[in-house]
Amino acid sequence: MLLPDYDFMSDTTEDTATRFVTFITPSLKRFDLAIMSTARFYGKKLITDLQAGRTAIIGPDDLEQEGYLEYTFKLSEEEAAELAQFLYFVVGTVNFTD
Repeated sequence: MLLPDYDFMSDTTEDTATRFVTFITPSLKRFDLAIMSTARFYGKKLITDLQAGRTAIIGPDDLEQEGYLEYTFKLSEEEAAELAQFLYFVVGTVNFTD
């Protein structure tokens, strides 16, 4: 079966590393995350909340943006602060690639 006349902007395959982590914060909020490292997204990580089915491309600059985690992952301010505390260790510094 042939695809209709799609106008592909990009179609690449790449090996990635995925870290799966589950933890409970001090406020007893549970997170089940998949953290994908890839050469895409300017060195940022692809973070998926497996419970909520929400995904975001996150780097250190995103963690500094007020309300970003609350909006993206539909979290309270306290839950977002606890998630950010963990993610600071995960995302590290961004390495720009071609």
